[in-house]
Amino acid sequence: MIKDLEVVLTKKEINPTAMRLLVLEFMLKQSSAISLRDLEKGLEPSDRITLYRVLKKFEENGLVHSIDDGSGAAKYAICKEDCGAGHHHDLHVHFFCNSCKETSCLPKSLIPQVVLPEGFASEEVSLMVKGTCNKCIR
Repeated sequence: MIKDLEVVLTKKEINPTAMRLLVLEFMLKQSSAISLRDLEKGLEPSDRITLYRVLKKFEENGLVHSIDDGSGAAKYAICKEDCGAGHHHDLHVHFFCNSCKETSCLPKSLIPQVVLPEGFASEEVSLMVKGTCNKCIR
């Protein structure tokens, strides 16, 4: 398993340190996006600054994408394989459950293309749907 994780990091041009391997392994086991605080709790007694730097490195190299779900804390989720340094292709909808407060990626629900007026240039596109997830609605 560790060798597989090392390959994932190496493909994204990330040096596979022990902490980066732990963070990647933890993130791959999650069913929803996680915050820095979630990561910190899951990997106690890890240093918050180190974990933040790992997440930023993963984001810069196209391994994770950050999600602003309106909760006040960025959430992070694993990217699709074709994302890379400086260019993310994760133009999908995100869902925030008002009940359990989990944020999920909905990769099959793509964000529709927005035609901008002349002179406008988009830099980021996101779509957040809020409601009740399938676990909480039951």
